[in-house]
Amino acid sequence: MLTKFFISLVSLSTFVACNSEKNYQVMSSTANSSVMDKVDTATFGTGCFWCTEAIFEQLNGVLKVTSGYMGGTKENPSYEEVCTGETGHAECIQVIYEASKISYDDLLKVFFQVHDPTSLNRQGADVGTQYRSAIFYHTPEQREKAEFYKKELDKSGAYDKSIVTEITPASAFYSAEDYHQEYYRNNKNTNPYCSIVIRPKLEKFQKVFASKLKNPLSP
Repeated sequence: MLTKFFISLVSLSTFVACNSEKNYQVMSSTANSSVMDKVDTATFGTGCFWCTEAIFEQLNGVLKVTSGYMGGTKENPSYEEVCTGETGHAECIQVIYEASKISYDDLLKVFFQVHDPTSLNRQGADVGTQYRSAIFYHTPEQREKAEFYKKELDKSGAYDKSIVTEITPASAFYSAEDYHQEYYRNNKNTNPYCSIVIRPKLEKFQKVFASKLKNPLSP
């Protein structure tokens, strides 16, 4: 499965056009100077955001990853409300990244590798619409690339089943409660979920995407 997946991604990379994403200007400060960086935003749902946050924040070029909720109807939903499946939100992460260091195509490759995009409204033991596979696009270019990858991966036979990933416009993003942010970093030695579920995913991710990492972190 893994070999077939990466053969498919290499083939796709040959055909994906180098579209420039919409850029946003933000100020970043250091102790002695301020610099202007161009950054983009990407939003993905891959099931439990604890896992996804821990993975994406390790990528070189990613400036910030925030766990939160998107795609629902209720304003400012709580975690408990989202968990009922009645608000329509998906657990997701919002990624702020430097397009000069990591492309949206690279983020899509990670997205499709680190969860099961053929599983409808569940990831492993987490079941419900809040755990659906989703790409919330912020620009027409992101939509085009997401749809292209989904279509071509399906055609390539990279997965045994059809991809069910939802591709939909980004809507209001609500940050999750503070205790959800940096969850793995803050709980990896105390919560069994971190060692049983998240750590194996991180170890696999670090091996497969070693060339894309910041200073490699120990799981």
